Amino acid sequence: NSFACCSLVFLWFFSAASAVCRQRLQKSPTSSAAPILALSPQPISSFAPLNLSMAYDSYGRDYSGGVGYDSSYEDRPEFRDARDIQQQDPNYDISFVPDVVKTFVAFLYRHIREKNVYEIHQMYEGSFQKLSEKMFKQSPWPAVEAVAPYVDNDHVFCLLYRELWFRHVYARLTPTLEQRFESWDNYCSLFQVILHGNVNMQLPNQWIWDMVDEFIYQFQSFCQYRAKLKTRTDRELALLRQYNEVWNVYGVLNYLQALVDKSSIIQILEDEKDGSVTFTATDGYDYHGGSNVLKVLGYFSIVGLLRVHCLLGDYYSGLKCLAPIDINQPGVYGTVIGCHITTMYYYGFANLMLRRYIDAIRAFNQILLYIHKTKQFHQQSPQYEQILKKNEQIYALLAICLSLCPQGKLVEENVNNQLREKHAEKIIRMQRSDESVFDELFSLACPKFVTPSPPNYDEPLVNYNQDAYRLQLKLFLSEVRQQQLLSSIRSFLKLYSAISISKLATFMDVDEPTLRMALLTYKHKTHVLDNNGKVRSNADVDFYIDEDMVHIVDAKQTRRFGDYFIRNIIKFEEIIADLEHVQLD
Repeated sequence: NSFACCSLVFLWFFSAASAVCRQRLQKSPTSSAAPILALSPQPISSFAPLNLSMAYDSYGRDYSGGVGYDSSYEDRPEFRDARDIQQQDPNYDISFVPDVVKTFVAFLYRHIREKNVYEIHQMYEGSFQKLSEKMFKQSPWPAVEAVAPYVDNDHVFCLLYRELWFRHVYARLTPTLEQRFESWDNYCSLFQVILHGNVNMQLPNQWIWDMVDEFIYQFQSFCQYRAKLKTRTDRELALLRQYNEVWNVYGVLNYLQALVDKSSIIQILEDEKDGSVTFTATDGYDYHGGSNVLKVLGYFSIVGLLRVHCLLGDYYSGLKCLAPIDINQPGVYGTVIGCHITTMYYYGFANLMLRRYIDAIRAFNQILLYIHKTKQFHQQSPQYEQILKKNEQIYALLAICLSLCPQGKLVEENVNNQLREKHAEKIIRMQRSDESVFDELFSLACPKFVTPSPPNYDEPLVNYNQDAYRLQLKLFLSEVRQQQLLSSIRSFLKLYSAISISKLATFMDVDEPTLRMALLTYKHKTHVLDNNGKVRSNADVDFYIDEDMVHIVDAKQTRRFGDYFIRNIIKFEEIIADLEHVQLD
């Protein structure tokens, strides 16, 4: 009876909370039709009236736990009366525009002009993916020149459409060198318009993040493409030599930094701390009829800068760029699962390479727990496979961290159980200094590093696409070798409150000078500088040496009751969720 009463109380509480969330989500930003740019033509008058009551919904935090779009697309306006949804031949004429595509771009253009964020997200995350799967699985979408007449030849919309067009080519086809050049040119034009024009639109956070994510992915892909010189034809080599500024690393970094500076996002985040600005509370959206594009694009560019610097192996600069975002607090980065995972993955990896193992463990634990709780809600999302891949990579990185810095108390119970299932044997082997396991897990989990500088085309052609990865692996394994004796030292120190150096040397089967060097190495490797220049310790066991005696510092463990209550609250919520599915006669 008491359990049933508690269940009813909790059900009432969550029902009330859901009602509050629904009331919040029904508040819509201004949805009146307006030109995308001040110089754009007036809205199309031939459209049928549209119900604007759903102009804004659960973006970006999805309180319902779903992926944020409806699966019943056949009932959507752009698919009504559609007769030509069929797979296009790979060699079809891209100047031909099927009727359903005409309807799709017309509706998307209209919703963008009216700042109808809900419908834009439905079409971007759902309808576009469905059409790509059913009509353009092995072929590109119609060319922008062909669809431009159906959207008033609007310059900004055509840039957005081309961005989707090239993204589709990269995802489902193999882009040619010319298409890589054209995509770079399109990104430059789009960012120039956003930086220097008066863009009058609101886009879903998912789309804005995907712009930044795809921009960096295509830079990464181009660097790998250019580095495989042996497979390039003479014509491709001539084009690469001629257009050596395309996808230049300085251009990529400059655009990301320009978006950060122009958006004033760093100042906005500072002002938000004293309550004078509400950016995170509205998930970056403007409820007063303005545009969210530049601000949110600048925000996501901060994460983009972290990612690019990590791909280049400059981890300190990457963390410095991310400093304006406090990852220990809720932020707009958490409104898009892809951005959330990317932020924590690169933040944790950068800390791992800088030997800040505790920060890395906390970041990996946080994101793995989040994925564990939410991944089932994204099974219908096109990003689901990427979420699972990153999940496996982060578990591998967490195993490396715990092998080098055994701070298991920082890892939540569910995450620790999953980690033991996946990598228990490998963790034991790494604690025994098995270098091959470190090599295996690092190769599985590390980013695809790039060599940003163009090659010397006058020298003999060689493939150098793996050079950056080999260099980072070499540096990492060198760090591992330097810490070979540390696990043995740690295990012995845990057994004593004080021990002589001679006795410890005998136990470890080394001479005293070697042991003294190892103890000094332990001190060095377990102390690092944080972003503020302060020395911090990663050690779970600390000591000091007085003459020939090693004295172990007695560190009393503080019991954490919060974890106990959180675990049981989560279990209680799972029980309630199961009860909700029980059919009562």
